[in-house]
Amino acid sequence: MSADDRKRTLAKHLLLAAVMVAAGLVVSGLALTQLRAAHTAEMAQATQPLQSSPPSDQDKAPPAESKPGGERPTTPAPEPARPDAEAQKEGAKPALPPAPAEKMAPPIQQK
Repeated sequence: MSADDRKRTLAKHLLLAAVMVAAGLVVSGLALTQLRAAHTAEMAQATQPLQSSPPSDQDKAPPAESKPGGERPTTPAPEPARPDAEAQKEGAKPALPPAPAEKMAPPIQQK
């Protein structure tokens, strides 16, 4: 391959690269103008402010007293992961696999 052929090949490659860069810039410009035109019509809006309702008789009553150790309602009622011994005898299977045995470390030395 002669030096003239190399120069022609290089010139073709550079021309192709320049055309590709120009095409990319044109496409980017068109996309940006479309984005800008599309967002001018839209406006971001926050949620509607909460409207206060007239106070009812329930709102005036004091809240119920909390009792220590009271029960919390749950819906649906929780089921134990491991059925009790009687249920196991009847054939109920535990929902969870048995827990892995804990690793034992040497006892902590008292100072």
